Amino acid sequence: MLEGRRIAVPESRELDLFTRMLERHGAVAVRCPLVSIHDVEDSALVDAWLDRLIEGRHDIVVLYTGEGLSRLLGFARRRGMEAEVISALSRTFKVARGPKPAKVLRGIGLAPDMMAEEPTTAGLTVTLSGLGVEGKCIGVLLYPGGEETLRSFLETRGAQVDPVLSYRYASDEEDERVLHFIRELASGTVDLIAFTSTAQVRRLQEVARRFSLAAELDTAMQRIMVAAVGPVTAEAVEKAGWPVGAMPQDSYHLKPLVMALGKKLSRSADVSAPA
Repeated sequence: MLEGRRIAVPESRELDLFTRMLERHGAVAVRCPLVSIHDVEDSALVDAWLDRLIEGRHDIVVLYTGEGLSRLLGFARRRGMEAEVISALSRTFKVARGPKPAKVLRGIGLAPDMMAEEPTTAGLTVTLSGLGVEGKCIGVLLYPGGEETLRSFLETRGAQVDPVLSYRYASDEEDERVLHFIRELASGTVDLIAFTSTAQVRRLQEVARRFSLAAELDTAMQRIMVAAVGPVTAEAVEKAGWPVGAMPQDSYHLKPLVMALGKKLSRSADVSAPA
C-alpha cells in the first residue's frame, strides 16, 4: 500500500536505510535530514561521571537512549577505560527505558536488569517506584531536551540523582533547506510524514515559528498522515497539536514502522473504497 506514496522522511542517523526500506515498498521518499548528533562539547562532566561509575558510586543506572550509551562508551574508549566502564556497568543495576539502550548493552555482552514498564519517562517512574530508591544514588544517562520529570520524581522519594548528558543535537541543514521542506509539506504533494525522534518534531516547529510559517505547518500536519516510531515520539507529535495516524504497537524500530504505515494505509483504502 506504499506504492506511489510520497513520504516525508526527516531522519538523520539512518536516513539511507529508512529511505531504502520505503522505496522497496514502492514509496517515493522526500528526504530532509533535520538534525545531526554530536558529543557534548564539555567532556569533563562526562569523564567525572564515568569516574564515579567506575568507583561504584551508583546503586542504579537509568539508560534513556541507545545513542546516549553509545556516546558514553565512546568517551570511555578515548580515555582508554572502556573495559573498566563495561565492568562497572556489569556490577550496577541497570534500568533501560526502551529497546535501543538494551541493544547497545547486548553489544558489549550485558543486558538490562529491568526494562521500563513502557518506553517513556512515565514508564520509568512506575518501574523505579517498585525498586525502593530511598537513600540510593541513581545515575541517569539523559538525552538532549530531556525533561526534569524523572529527576524530580526520584528526589521526592529520597534518592540522590547523578545525571549526565553525553550528546547534543545540532542543525544538520541550513534553515533554507528546512524551510523548503516545510513548504513542500504545505504544498499538498506529500501523503505522509514519518517521525523517528522528538528532536525532528522540535526542529520543524522551531524553524516554522522563527520564519512565521507555524500556521502553514500546522495546517499541513492536520492534512498529512503523521507516523511516529514509538510512544515517546508520538507524545511529542501530539504535544505539537498534530494527530498520530500510525505507530508500531510492540517493537519501536524502522522496520515495524514501515509495516505500520502499510497496514494503516491499507485500512484507509478499504474504508474509502466504494461499496
